[in-house]
Amino acid sequence: QTVVGAALLGAAGTAFLASPGSSGPVSQTAPSLRGTAPGNPGSAGSAGSAGVAGTAALASLAGIAMAAAGRRSGATSCNAAAVKKKGVKVVHGKEIPWNLFSPKAPYQGKVIENDFHPQTLTEPTGDANWETAHVTFDHGGKVPYIEGQSIGVIAPGPDKKGEQPARIRLYSIASSAVGDDQTSKTVSLCVKRVVELDGKFSNRAKGEDKPDKAGTAFPDNEVYRGVCSNHICDMTPGDEVLITGPTGAEMLLPEDPEANIIMLATGTGIAPMRSYLRLLFHDKAGAAADGGRKFKGLAWLFMGVPYSKSLLYDDEHQTYKKEYPDQFRYDYAVSREDKNAAGQKMYIQTKMAEYAEELWEMMQDEKTHIYMCGLKGMESGMAECFGPIAEKNGIVWTEFAKAMKKADRYHVEVY
Repeated sequence: QTVVGAALLGAAGTAFLASPGSSGPVSQTAPSLRGTAPGNPGSAGSAGSAGVAGTAALASLAGIAMAAAGRRSGATSCNAAAVKKKGVKVVHGKEIPWNLFSPKAPYQGKVIENDFHPQTLTEPTGDANWETAHVTFDHGGKVPYIEGQSIGVIAPGPDKKGEQPARIRLYSIASSAVGDDQTSKTVSLCVKRVVELDGKFSNRAKGEDKPDKAGTAFPDNEVYRGVCSNHICDMTPGDEVLITGPTGAEMLLPEDPEANIIMLATGTGIAPMRSYLRLLFHDKAGAAADGGRKFKGLAWLFMGVPYSKSLLYDDEHQTYKKEYPDQFRYDYAVSREDKNAAGQKMYIQTKMAEYAEELWEMMQDEKTHIYMCGLKGMESGMAECFGPIAEKNGIVWTEFAKAMKKADRYHVEVY
């Protein structure tokens, strides 16, 4: 399996992507959450590409694609059908960047120091795999992406199968399309260091495990260290990194600036949620001319972690809540420390149950979207939380969730 952590098959462009139920591409004059990117005076392609959202590099997206993958030949039919381009994918009538760089021809980026966050975000908890890192790469504007997409990273290896370099691992992008520094030339990942002790697999015999960059070592145990996660977490500014992608269309944001966004994240599943929140409440790309934000809806985050020392980007959440109290809400579920009134461990579904009526009412609004990223059990947690209230309203939860999915309002990336 090539998906690791929050890395799943899954800004300064122009507009968010329209839902399948829309009548077609949104015009350039329609309200949107983005303006034209700095240095990007036009669209990236056809008239329908007003919905392309990415960096300033998207203005020459086709050119980048040709440089990365070569031009695809093809005859133009008598009805002047558009020639399919490499490096882009059409999603709901809009072009988005897609697999500009492949495992056989990756982009060589460079690790840089983040302008705000330390590399290690978490504190030791007593667990072997306590560390989560925020790592930023300089891609020189050559790897444009949009919020909700993923990139691949190729580690030197060897991996479990002995392959060198290791097989690609995909990670959800944790920065908005303009990057943390808003230059449209960087991309950040949120990566949990995988460390397992005395388990089924090991790649360090007893006595062989050495301290990692965070200073953690387990010389008295047989240790398995995730090849790519440890490769990334041990990186230092100046190191080179092999990048593929971008890819992923499941977790893209809606077009409507008045949409409501309910976000559910466990651990590093926070990555795509952070990318959304940066655009909605932080970046210049999301700022309105009147000094407010282009986003006019409500963004509500539910985040689950085992320990309070494992919370990710809490400082950012506090800032958004202080600056936009009517538009941003967040609730944490700290499973090994908190319990609900009934004495149950506090998981995401347990926390959401406290607001079940309010959330259910929001879901009835066609402008409300649900985004879920993290552990697979989250989906069954939704059924546990909303099954009873759906039944009370004469609705079967599974059918309701399926209808939301069909309407492109229920977005899931779990592992």
